[in-house]
Amino acid sequence: MILGGNKDLSAAKERIRFLKFALVGAVGSALDFGIMNLLTHFLNMRLVFAGTISFICAVINNFTGNRFWTYPESRSRPMLHQLGMFFVVNAAGIAIRIPILHFVEPPMTGAFESMAHLSHASSEFLAKNATLALAIAVVMLWNYFVNRYWTYNDIE
Repeated sequence: MILGGNKDLSAAKERIRFLKFALVGAVGSALDFGIMNLLTHFLNMRLVFAGTISFICAVINNFTGNRFWTYPESRSRPMLHQLGMFFVVNAAGIAIRIPILHFVEPPMTGAFESMAHLSHASSEFLAKNATLALAIAVVMLWNYFVNRYWTYNDIE
């Protein structure tokens, strides 16, 4: 039992919700990666700032997908109230994400630069994306469990 009660991932309905949540998150992650790469590559924005902007765009996408597809029966709260709850969970998620982006990118860049066949630009590109992938994975787990217990706790 991972969640407890009717939110147990061993229940088929909850596994389907988790898969839908993950699919919505995958779309949000693609948006996150795309925006982050555009901002860092074309505008030379630092990863922490670009990653914050791309994260906000992904949160809006994810709330919409989860509200209308993953948890369509969750209507006991007004949409703006639920968006506020979702945003609070994601704000905590960004508090987890930013240190990962800040502290993991430099050693990751160094690791990729140690590969003799990679240029500095290629190493930076790979390091930024690998760091963002790690941050997304950690924050996705946080988001799923906290949103399921709090934001979408009004459904069985």
